[in-house]
Amino acid sequence: MLNLKKTLFKLLARINKLVLPSFTKKRLDLSKASKYQLAIIGWRYYITINALD
Repeated sequence: MLNLKKTLFKLLARINKLVLPSFTKKRLDLSKASKYQLAIIGWRYYITINALD
């Protein structure tokens, strides 16, 4: 079950990389980010952390 979960998060991480924008490449200042941008950053962080564990 744990292996399936890790595989799922790795797949989601690849999809995120292809579909979602990279704000670090755009030099986004987090203090000026909109709620939408912060939600995307949070989502990417959550998926990345779970894919690495």
